[in-house]
Amino acid sequence: MIFDEPIFKPGGDRFIEMELGDEMSFELNFLVHSVSGLIRESRTKGIVEIVPELASIMISYDCEAIAYADVVTEMSALFHAVGPLDGLELDSRMFYLPVYYFDPWTRACYEDYCEKIAKKEWGPEILVRSNGLSGLEQLAQVHSGTDYWVAALGFYPGLVSLMPLDPRCRLTAPKYNPPRTWTYKGTIGVGGALCSIYPDQTPGGYQMIARTPVPIWDPAQRLPAFKESLALFRPGDRVRFVPATREEYDYVERKVEAGVYLHNVAEYQRFSIRNYQAWLATIDASDRF
Repeated sequence: MIFDEPIFKPGGDRFIEMELGDEMSFELNFLVHSVSGLIRESRTKGIVEIVPELASIMISYDCEAIAYADVVTEMSALFHAVGPLDGLELDSRMFYLPVYYFDPWTRACYEDYCEKIAKKEWGPEILVRSNGLSGLEQLAQVHSGTDYWVAALGFYPGLVSLMPLDPRCRLTAPKYNPPRTWTYKGTIGVGGALCSIYPDQTPGGYQMIARTPVPIWDPAQRLPAFKESLALFRPGDRVRFVPATREEYDYVERKVEAGVYLHNVAEYQRFSIRNYQAWLATIDASDRF
């Protein structure tokens, strides 16, 4: 549920956890980012940084500039200033990422795990079975059939938590247990009800189904998309996965390596909760593509 009043919890002497609800839903996450926007715009004295998450906001504050009780008072007022949820809108960039499904790299990563850590079922087969799909072709069609909402960033720099906006494309999968010791950069994975893109070669537990050659994290800031930030995405962005052949994958990879790749992004859009809910009312969420 979405709380009528946010719950505040201390996180040491310089952090406060502001909880806005106790569910993992798009509507709650949209509220999180709407409140976060108001906090940034308020420029409240003593607020150092905020980190929006799926259902909460971590607030870093200077305890010598503002007291804990005053942070709670100020943030509560901003929460109530947001207004009704169905009237909210946010700027929302749309990124288009080429994706090579069931690629040889994630397959090799899976096989290395089976050889060195534990035998397990191949990730795409798990998703097909657990989501009642007909096969790999339908898995790729369902996964690429929706826009994904950038719900949060974290765990690793640039790592993104993605929610599918079309309920007909929701996929769920158990995570690796134990997790992998490594995962290829650019791997697309599904864990629980979320999708993610691995920004670098890191450990991981999501079921791997594809790989993209497009970087989403660039500490060297070589490409134009990273001139203002090391991370490609911001919360409230959207992502559309575009199925690609091996030849298309290699073409983009060469452009990236040469430092001349231009990310495909539309920056002129706003996302309306009211319009989204009206669209949801027109579809049968049980249908699959």
